[in-house]
Amino acid sequence: MALGCGGTLGKVFLILINIIFFLLGLGLLIVGALMKANVKIVTDEVKPALNTVTVSSYKLGDLADNLSVVFIVIGVFIFIVAGLGLFGACCQNRCMLVTYAILVLVLFIAKIAAIALWFTMQGEVEDKVKSEMLTSLQTYFTDDSVDTGSEVSKSWNYMFMTLDCCAINKVTSATNDFDESPWCKDTGKSCKDTLAEVPRTCCVNVDASTYTAATAPCTTGVSGYNTMGCYDALKAEIDSYSTPVIGVGITILVIELLAVIFAFVICKQTGEEVV
Repeated sequence: MALGCGGTLGKVFLILINIIFFLLGLGLLIVGALMKANVKIVTDEVKPALNTVTVSSYKLGDLADNLSVVFIVIGVFIFIVAGLGLFGACCQNRCMLVTYAILVLVLFIAKIAAIALWFTMQGEVEDKVKSEMLTSLQTYFTDDSVDTGSEVSKSWNYMFMTLDCCAINKVTSATNDFDESPWCKDTGKSCKDTLAEVPRTCCVNVDASTYTAATAPCTTGVSGYNTMGCYDALKAEIDSYSTPVIGVGITILVIELLAVIFAFVICKQTGEEVV
């Protein structure tokens, strides 16, 4: 059946909208791929330390590692939904259009609910993560070495070197998060025996092959080490991807709402009632 002016306009807009959907899906795929390839917090050496922290029963290391996969899956799903919308609009297929409109509407509502929940709980979640990271450091950090100590202790050392950070809170003086760790409190550990204030792995520009050469004033003084806390470094690493993700997400929400409206406009002008 021939469409009226409104239906024709809706068809054109729906086709254009779903072309944009394809591009946005590609954008999420690229963001997900970049996160999978480049986010340094999910290396095998760092994950054991992050996995001592849980967020809603999920281990933080696994959660960060799988975040990129979530974006990739969402990108693929958008491709499929966009294809459904394009086919329905071009062929004026009511079944396809109604299915497409329902799927997009459900996605729209789910995203609004997720965004509202995140902004409501963001502060609480961040405080909990920071608190659990501090507890983990002060429980498991036993040696400033990647060769000795527990797997989690080694992982903390790798995190210091990988993210150029030290401790959990910003280190500004000799009194810091390490004071309550086994590395400083247990007899025979190097903190008090060597009068160290920070681990060798906290020193600026060291890596797994050079940290053993780190000496004072980095370890025993209050200079020459990475002053940024690992919580802030971790958050900054994740936030570096937030701008493109938020931009893509808001654009998708607006387009989804328009897509639902235009899909039902076309359905209405096919001459049958939309069920």
